[in-house]
Amino acid sequence: MYINGVWENADKALEVTNPANGEVIGSVPDGGREDAARAIDAAAKAFPAWSGLTAYQRSDYLYRAHKIMMERREDLARMMTLEQGKPIRASRNEVGYAADFLLWYAEEAKRVYGETIPAPRGDQRFIVAHQPVGVVAAVTPWNYPISMLTRKIAPALAAGCTIVLKPAEATPLCAVETFKIFEEAEIPAGVVNLVTAADPVPIGAEFTSNPTVRKITFTGSTAVGKKLAADAAAQLKRVSMELGGHAPFLVFKDADPVHAAKGASLVKFLNTGQACISPNRLFVHSSIVEPFVETLTERVTRMRGGNGMEDGISIGPLVNEAAIAKVERQVEDAKEKGATVMCGGHRLMDDGLDKGHFYAPTVLTGVTEAMTIYREETFGPVAPVIAFDDDETALTMANDTHYGLAAYVYTNNISRAMRMFEGLRFGIVGINDINPTAAAAPFGGAKESGLGREGGREGIVEYLETKLGGFSV
Repeated sequence: MYINGVWENADKALEVTNPANGEVIGSVPDGGREDAARAIDAAAKAFPAWSGLTAYQRSDYLYRAHKIMMERREDLARMMTLEQGKPIRASRNEVGYAADFLLWYAEEAKRVYGETIPAPRGDQRFIVAHQPVGVVAAVTPWNYPISMLTRKIAPALAAGCTIVLKPAEATPLCAVETFKIFEEAEIPAGVVNLVTAADPVPIGAEFTSNPTVRKITFTGSTAVGKKLAADAAAQLKRVSMELGGHAPFLVFKDADPVHAAKGASLVKFLNTGQACISPNRLFVHSSIVEPFVETLTERVTRMRGGNGMEDGISIGPLVNEAAIAKVERQVEDAKEKGATVMCGGHRLMDDGLDKGHFYAPTVLTGVTEAMTIYREETFGPVAPVIAFDDDETALTMANDTHYGLAAYVYTNNISRAMRMFEGLRFGIVGINDINPTAAAAPFGGAKESGLGREGGREGIVEYLETKLGGFSV
């Protein structure tokens, strides 16, 4: 753990395994609630000095961290593939994405502007300023184990906040390596703190109950996010929640079905389907569903599962056995209710893959509303295809979910594109675009997919309080 600028151990250790083969690759301290409390105290003591620095000074630290992260890109990527399982090329891309947040907020730190407001009285002046909220507690997920750290830490530090972070139990080694970068960048003691733990519940309890923590930022499941938000409400803490998704992928009759299927194959199986913006329901107009499915199936059949360190691997392992069981349950339920398996539909066991958590990339057709996969987020490599006949039906089906994070639309009609962009109740909509994300753009969802935004200029606002000054002159 990294608390108040010092690396610490704990009485117990948490072993970390490679999901591709089950081998132990390292260990981290198994911290507890008292460690979280000490880290919060360190962050509180560091806050006055850190928030008192100029924006230019805080920016310099983030620029420094960005430079170091890019220099260590390959080492970080290899650690990510070992610990999380994604193919090495995807890991390299993620490290670059993580570094982008450090660079973007190094720049945004200098763009926290105030304003003056005309007052109704001649002897009165109004000034609006933005100040850091204080100590931030962050909880990050395993599926993007470095970029989700910097997406929270960079804007918090740029705003003048200090932070305590608990990484996912499955990927703490990536967090340790990231915090080594902050140490080397000479960010002052107590400004960034890391608490690793096998059991997240006591850490979360300290985060939500400790009055020193003024903001909680969480990326993970909707169920856990609701619990943290409810507990934080007792002290009216600020919360940012980036939660589950159930993204629709709409392909309209004027779209090129081959081009759309290629896009679907890339974004659906990104990170083995373990992404909150992964398409979960592929709605395709009935007039073009046949060539779409043919192309999608042909491309998915060519995907190779295996250890992400090997060349040509595009499908890595799922995070654990529970993830495998969930995918198997959804596929079996769909088959029993009439869906057709075009490819995949089974666990990968050959060539040593039985030692890891691998599931074959799968395409299902004939999916209906009665199937679990239509309603429940999969977080795995399964693409369910649903045919539709008219635009309004497609829009209604797409919006028929409690989630509202991301949606995708393929059409060559600008009117239809605009109607879908405006009508889809999702925080992110990609129009003929399977990667509508960047450090410079706001990321977040509607409905039960979360609260607040990360990235873009909106991302730093989440860590600022608005203060009004009324002056009598």
